[in-house]
Amino acid sequence: MAQHGGMDVDLQAAASFVAGSARLLDRHRLDLLLGTGRPAVVLTALDGYGNPDGGYGWSLEPDLRGAESQPACAMHALEVLVEARDVDGPRVPALLDWLQRHTLPDGGLPFALPMADPRGSAPFWAGADPTVSSLQITSQVAAHAHRLAAIRPDVAGSPWLRTATQFCLAAIGRFEGTPHAYELLFSLHFLDAVAGTVPEAVELVERLGRHVPDDGVLPVQGGSPGEALRPASISPDPRAPSRRLFRDGVVEADLARLAGEQQDDGGWRVDFPSYSPAAAVEWRGYATVDAIAVLRRNGLA
Repeated sequence: MAQHGGMDVDLQAAASFVAGSARLLDRHRLDLLLGTGRPAVVLTALDGYGNPDGGYGWSLEPDLRGAESQPACAMHALEVLVEARDVDGPRVPALLDWLQRHTLPDGGLPFALPMADPRGSAPFWAGADPTVSSLQITSQVAAHAHRLAAIRPDVAGSPWLRTATQFCLAAIGRFEGTPHAYELLFSLHFLDAVAGTVPEAVELVERLGRHVPDDGVLPVQGGSPGEALRPASISPDPRAPSRRLFRDGVVEADLARLAGEQQDDGGWRVDFPSYSPAAAVEWRGYATVDAIAVLRRNGLA
């Protein structure tokens, strides 16, 4: 059990939960996070979600059950590629080509592409308009790509990433009114990821900060009762510009909340509904890895 500043995080219980109740991919991701795994094994597990077109599908996004490659699955794949520090593997060029082929004329990615079989997928995925660019999806894909670009020149020089970055900056700059909670969350993640290379990123973070309440809790409009995004999710990296949006003690208190939400079975829960029995299980495994990653990034696990 790891104990920091009064917070108890039972890493062994978390590992046991993931072993019994998570995807093979998340088991290997947790092993890598805890220093007992190997990047090559994580990448091999990721390959099970890959398609011949260079993209990823097969429920890599748990509430998107179709086999087809999807932008949201590309986001999760990039997240894993960053964690595994894939500096020269062949998966990345193929994925960049896939992203380029599915970028719309304005430079953004659609929220989702058509599915042959929507059974088990959330209605918002199954009913998405593939002809309209989504800032929510483009910003989260591009954020992980920028993190990968820090260790891969081919990503840093990618025409797709340049186009996606321009789309996100322009869309964020046009915000009027209060954005949806998830759109705000992923826009901030994107700006944090580009802050070292895009001069206007810090100013845009400050501009978006006016939409973050003093307590840092963003209710999710249209979500399940009580569903909200919280400070540790909005700004998981203590070095990021978005961390400066919060008053002293707000993020620290939320990290204590996150640590305290470890369940008796060792895992963490999510506060949003799942749209299939498989997704309900898979989201808990993903959430458990994510909780430990955030706590570790902040020196608390």
